[in-house]
Amino acid sequence: MDCPDNYDNLPDVRDGLNKKERAVLYCLQQTQQELNGRNVPTIMLYGRVLELVDISQDELQSILSRFAGLTKLPGDR
Repeated sequence: MDCPDNYDNLPDVRDGLNKKERAVLYCLQQTQQELNGRNVPTIMLYGRVLELVDISQDELQSILSRFAGLTKLPGDR
């Protein structure tokens, strides 16, 4: 039987997001609504994402950088 953790980093075929990226976007959207559209402090976002998935601070920063377009995944053009 395969361990579900093996599939956590695989992108979903619908939109290309993996489990951690989806958790970051979900928590970001929920927190922005609670703050009436204001910017969300990274530490606040990290705490909320950590409640959903096991993620390091470096992983969160990497995901946020990719979402903001500051870095690219290997193989992206």
